[in-house]
Amino acid sequence: MSIKLVGLADAAPARDLVGGKAAVLAELATAGWPVPPGFVVTSDALTDPDLASTLTAAAEACGGGRFAVRSSGTAEDLPDASYAGMYETFLDVEIDGLADAVRRCFAAAHADRVRTYHDQRTAATRSSGMAVLVQAMIDARAAGVAFTAHPVTGARDQRVVTAVAGLGEALVSGEQTGEEWTITDEGPPRRTRPSGNADVLDTAQAAQLAAMAARIAAHYGCPQDVEWAIDTDGRLWLLQARPMTALPGPVAFTAPGSGLWMRNFRLGEWLPEAVTPLFNDWLLPELEAGYLDGMYDCIGVRVPFRWALVHDWYYTATPIPAPRLLARVIARGRRRAVRTLWHALIRVGRAPATADRAVLADLHRRWRDEQLPRYQAVVAAAEAELPTASAARVMELATQIAREAGRSMWYLAIVGGSAWKIEASLARFCQEHLAGTIQLSGGVQALLRGLPGAEPGPVPTYAVQSLDWYHPVAAELPTIPVDPTAVADRHRQLAAARETAQAACRTALTPRRRAEFDALLDVAQRYATIREGQSSNLTLGWPTLRACAAHLGQHLTRRHILNTPDEIHFCTRSEVKATLTGRATPLSGLATDRRHSWEQHRRLTAPVTIGRPSRLVGDLIEKAVRQARTAPPAEAAIVGHPASAGRATGPVRVVHGPDDIAAFTEGEVLVARATSPAWTPLFAHAAAVVTDGGTLAAHASLVAREYGIPAVVATSNATSRLRNGQIVTVDGSAGTVTPTTEDNDARR
Repeated sequence: MSIKLVGLADAAPARDLVGGKAAVLAELATAGWPVPPGFVVTSDALTDPDLASTLTAAAEACGGGRFAVRSSGTAEDLPDASYAGMYETFLDVEIDGLADAVRRCFAAAHADRVRTYHDQRTAATRSSGMAVLVQAMIDARAAGVAFTAHPVTGARDQRVVTAVAGLGEALVSGEQTGEEWTITDEGPPRRTRPSGNADVLDTAQAAQLAAMAARIAAHYGCPQDVEWAIDTDGRLWLLQARPMTALPGPVAFTAPGSGLWMRNFRLGEWLPEAVTPLFNDWLLPELEAGYLDGMYDCIGVRVPFRWALVHDWYYTATPIPAPRLLARVIARGRRRAVRTLWHALIRVGRAPATADRAVLADLHRRWRDEQLPRYQAVVAAAEAELPTASAARVMELATQIAREAGRSMWYLAIVGGSAWKIEASLARFCQEHLAGTIQLSGGVQALLRGLPGAEPGPVPTYAVQSLDWYHPVAAELPTIPVDPTAVADRHRQLAAARETAQAACRTALTPRRRAEFDALLDVAQRYATIREGQSSNLTLGWPTLRACAAHLGQHLTRRHILNTPDEIHFCTRSEVKATLTGRATPLSGLATDRRHSWEQHRRLTAPVTIGRPSRLVGDLIEKAVRQARTAPPAEAAIVGHPASAGRATGPVRVVHGPDDIAAFTEGEVLVARATSPAWTPLFAHAAAVVTDGGTLAAHASLVAREYGIPAVVATSNATSRLRNGQIVTVDGSAGTVTPTTEDNDARR
């Protein structure tokens, strides 16, 4: 006698008969997980002339009501083939409609899409038999999917829970974008959701779902994709579990060479996420080459920095003064190179005023009077020529602009980069001679706020989110409203506080120490302003660079080499150049694959540093951070660099890009991978600023000071550890971000 129906409790050992979905759910139900009751209909039931009566009896034994009718293929839910979405599913089926729904499910097994999928998978060597799973329908208040590894990046230490109100079918089918929670071992669950959507889950529910999915993954020994629902009584139900297929391999950030590698140093400060292939292959080498050109112009020698991409994230190594390298500097640059590097790299941190007189003031003059006008002229000429330029000429123009920007980057590094070393020297002086006075006056940074020439103003149209030319510049982004009167009033208040602090310090010093303090303070304030001016002008060529890329993308699209102009960013320089010689090989497929890889990498949490510092040099930035920190970090705090003094408490707003800016409200704590110049107007509304990257002298640090708000930078992973709405206290003097007591309790 043929088997027509199998109770779900008896289905686990009969996978070849009941299919993968039913067998897994039967096994999980037997193990104690909350699986809705049901039964399995085998293919033999199709020959039953009284199928409707048979199904009615089985359904009534399950309690009656409404049912979900779903496929359960023998080759379904396997590690190498999920068959997700291949078959049919029918929801809210009444008892008298079960027979029709079951027949339609079986018929779907012969659809062309199923046959094609089956033939393309290794599962093609297996049976493709079918059964149908009938289960009691859950009256869902919320439903969704829980992944036990990040489905995009492959990170095994992250669980991702997606949720929608009501049934989860719209989420699974892609018709609706749900609320998303990311759960790690390091902090509380973090939620993101489409703008305007109401909350679906609370923190406890998201954590409960992630924990359930993790236990299922441990049971099966591999990452799982778990469908769930919460009914109107608040009970959690498990609807499906299957291995995650096509999951990227786990990644590790390993130093590409000896020494300490940082992603917040030099160009890395301007690259807050993984970079696109065209930037990596074209602009990045040209910027680095221009940097060395600027060095050669100043000291007569090129001393290259080691840099590399790790999973598409830019890292540069702390320079190690090898004997051979020092010999080359002395031989080629001779006295000029040695003198310049000695004062700009070493002397500036010990005797800033001396270094200023010896070399820095002259280097600043050269940037202001020679390099900046030359850069502006190159950009203006390229902008004028671009509309009528050939594709080959456009490539030349982009290269010229990138080279000049690289030269400007050298001046920013050697001149503006002195600012944090000078500030560290000022901090040491105050700690030694003004410890009590400076703390009462608001700390060392009170002396560097409200400076003339550093007043917050309108964002330049060429301000960027990233040096990667894939991203829009400020002129292409929505305008962030700012009250200029309020900003000006705040700057005047900071200036008055600075003058009061200066007077208190001078009064507390002896005449000899007062003269030393005045000289040190003058140079510290001057270079803080200089650095912001150099930073602001660094990207003045980016609108034209973006226009060059768009010009080339449109050219390749017209020739059917690309499908859309923006795919140009996922090609290489050599590929683009090859199309200009007549070898028009289609590149859209490659571009699509590379975009997918880039999307995976940009979601990774990249550490600020990898590798180990050499014993000779050590971590110079970390030494400066320790000097700047006013108190040891608390145990529960996220720790970064103390970048702008003060304390503020407020709700978190994680800003990943322009789409998140509209949701930002007054008094929130701005949390971002990096705060680019294009986002500066947000500082007028923020209670505090926290970034994954950056340094003491980063843009976020300096601008936060001029807005009078605390800032903590270089936290490495604040964007992944904090969630929107979470209340935190930011201590810009200690360099810490501490969740409130309620958040700490929820975390435990």
